[in-house]
Amino acid sequence: MKYAYELKMKVRDYECDLEGIVNNANYQHYMEHTRHEFLLEAGISFADMHDRGIDAVVARVTIAYKTPLRSRDEFLSCLNIRQEGLRYVFRQDIYRLSDMKLAARGTVDTVCLVNGKLSRCPELEDKLIPYYSES
Repeated sequence: MKYAYELKMKVRDYECDLEGIVNNANYQHYMEHTRHEFLLEAGISFADMHDRGIDAVVARVTIAYKTPLRSRDEFLSCLNIRQEGLRYVFRQDIYRLSDMKLAARGTVDTVCLVNGKLSRCPELEDKLIPYYSES
């Protein structure tokens, strides 16, 4: 699959639980970090937007866990984005690099609050349109 953005990362020891696998909550952190790096690359700064009364917030997260990551595993965190009405939908996949097995698949819906009200954000849409995908 082709992705709009890919980020290579590595599991840190403290992210693992007693079973020696990455704790489920950390996959959400990986996905969030990937979205933030993607948005920075697209020229979008949360701090600048907030100063102008625009806040992009997560509305819903679903994650399916497929193959566990373990300490020091390197992995590739990938995303695609599309817009559905007021929602920006991020489809995110995490692959273990050693064998490219899918470790987790997530969907993250985000929305914009403009001056505290749910709203379209033409400025954000203009910067994201080049990255939109069909799936």
